Amino acid sequence: MSARPAFAPLAVLLASLLPGLALAGIQTEEVTYEHDGAELTGYLAYPEAGGPHPAVLVIHEWWGHNDYARDRAEQLAREGYAAFALDMYGSGKLAGHPSTAGDFAGEIRANRDLMLGRFQAAYDWLRAHDASVDAAPSAVGYCFGGTVALEAARAGMDLTVAASFHGALGTDHPAEADQVTAELLSFTGTADPMIPPEQIAGFQEEMQAAGVRYTVVEFSDVLHSFTNPGADAIAEEFNMPVGYDARADHDSWQHLLSVLRDRH
Repeated sequence: MSARPAFAPLAVLLASLLPGLALAGIQTEEVTYEHDGAELTGYLAYPEAGGPHPAVLVIHEWWGHNDYARDRAEQLAREGYAAFALDMYGSGKLAGHPSTAGDFAGEIRANRDLMLGRFQAAYDWLRAHDASVDAAPSAVGYCFGGTVALEAARAGMDLTVAASFHGALGTDHPAEADQVTAELLSFTGTADPMIPPEQIAGFQEEMQAAGVRYTVVEFSDVLHSFTNPGADAIAEEFNMPVGYDARADHDSWQHLLSVLRDRH
């Protein structure tokens, strides 16, 4: 749940001003697309080398489509993926306060059709980008975005991997046998009050009952938003139980890359 930094990284700022900008071996492009009449803004990053490349959808935290999501897309592009940081809220909708972020995320969580429709719109856009994208994308989400990734997988969308980083694991629509095509990953911290042990246990029981291939990784004494270096500032400003953990960030990222390489 960490907020966007006050100033965008120079590379991200230049990419927004110069679509198609090359950044150290990758190409980036800001794009607009639509869902049900709403304009959405996405950010595509992919290797300069000719494709097609395996595709990954990156789903933002509850703050909205921000620099952190774009940075993750660029990291994936440097690993050989066509990564699309999608937009679940709408162009220009970014939260600077937890109450606003909660409102934005709550609107999507309360309307599963809207959630899946927004995800599908990005999915379809990415699959249609035939210059760089291969079939059967994966989904990687952070906080709120992790919940979206798992719900898309539960809904039976054609995904290779669906990974949740410190995302909620509960659902009103549990996975059903022979419906989930993706391998599911969950990375959480044991000190995260937003994802208690009973929620993790329930998720494991759900996946086992549905026969889904899954992995749950728990990092001891790690708080919510452990992947985002901005979390410590948010903890101080808003007195929230969040915090960055470099070891957990590194280890969870390497685990994700290993599974992506194995499955794509």
